Amino acid sequence: MTDVGGGCGLRQGEIFGLPLDEVDFDGGWLHVAYQVKDVGGRLVFAPPKREKERDVPLPDRIAEALQEHVKTFPPAEVTLPWRTPDGPPLTKLLTFTRDGGGPVRRSDFNVFAWKPALVAAGVIPPPDAGKRHQAAREHGMHALRHFYASVLLDDGENIKALSQYLGHSDPGFTLRVYTHLMPSSEGRTRRAIDRVYEAIDEQSDGPQTAQE
Repeated sequence: MTDVGGGCGLRQGEIFGLPLDEVDFDGGWLHVAYQVKDVGGRLVFAPPKREKERDVPLPDRIAEALQEHVKTFPPAEVTLPWRTPDGPPLTKLLTFTRDGGGPVRRSDFNVFAWKPALVAAGVIPPPDAGKRHQAAREHGMHALRHFYASVLLDDGENIKALSQYLGHSDPGFTLRVYTHLMPSSEGRTRRAIDRVYEAIDEQSDGPQTAQE
């Protein structure tokens, strides 16, 4: 789940609702069309946020992690209502399920899996005896999307493409949220000029060919 969140930028519910047949291992794409959503305490299948389906590039390392996962934990068919608790039943072969094959519930996952994992990794302190883990927005699984965005922006990906991959309806929104993560103009200038000079150095036949 961490690989899919940090390597493809999926939201938590989209990770929980990822069917195996939406993963194109050969083509290198992941189609995001479903999420598992809590509606009044009942889990349902629903479209992604703002009804925005999308295709996201599937990096080789993430594909390898997913393939290893499905070998170790075979996907299971899960049937849930579509959109609302009284909606028609929909069955999907989910990549991630609970022990026994049921759908993953966000509240259970956050308390019993995600937060203990952050503690084990040294990201947050363990809770005091008899108390819950510290509540903080930056400690949520959504941080993986920020990681994804920061990596792409640092490597020069444009805002329009990033907005598409994240499932935002407006690239301007993506720019407003992630502008602080974009490389500074002076940093881009230094790297651009350095790359040109490095290319020239690689093509040079040696100092004896240089002109004054």
